[in-house]
Amino acid sequence: MTSRQLEFLYDAHAQSVFAFLLHLSRSEEVTRDLLQDVFLRLAGRMLPPLLKPRAYLLRLAHNVWIDHVRREAGRARTAEQAALEPLCEPADPLFDSEQAAAISAALAKLPAEQRAVVHLKIWEGLNFREIGAALDIPTHTAASRYRYALSKLRGLVRPSLENEHA
Repeated sequence: MTSRQLEFLYDAHAQSVFAFLLHLSRSEEVTRDLLQDVFLRLAGRMLPPLLKPRAYLLRLAHNVWIDHVRREAGRARTAEQAALEPLCEPADPLFDSEQAAAISAALAKLPAEQRAVVHLKIWEGLNFREIGAALDIPTHTAASRYRYALSKLRGLVRPSLENEHA
């Protein structure tokens, strides 16, 4: 497909494809990304002349939406699986059993997305690029989730450890 053909299709149909995707996603940010995916997929194809280009684009948009939903479900499953893994075992030589229990309790209070990143960073030793690839999120998102998780953990663990030593 030539850039001129793609431009014509975009100008003629992007608004209706956007409205359709917005109805499905209910998020303008997600819709913009999905609309871009639709036209990126279209750009990579050699198509015969389309009799009903709008219908074709709406079907392609629906397929992009289905792929998005599947990706998100996969991300959620991966995050949940990683979040369920214990970060520290009671037998961990760095912590006594009370400290390990306090850390485990604090970890359980984190959102699943943050627990997954903390687990992959500390327990698995992955860097943020690798974590991003494993969870299918941007590298900076992995780093942000880790930073937020550590901040929350400090607030949750310090009081229990201070009470123990008081």
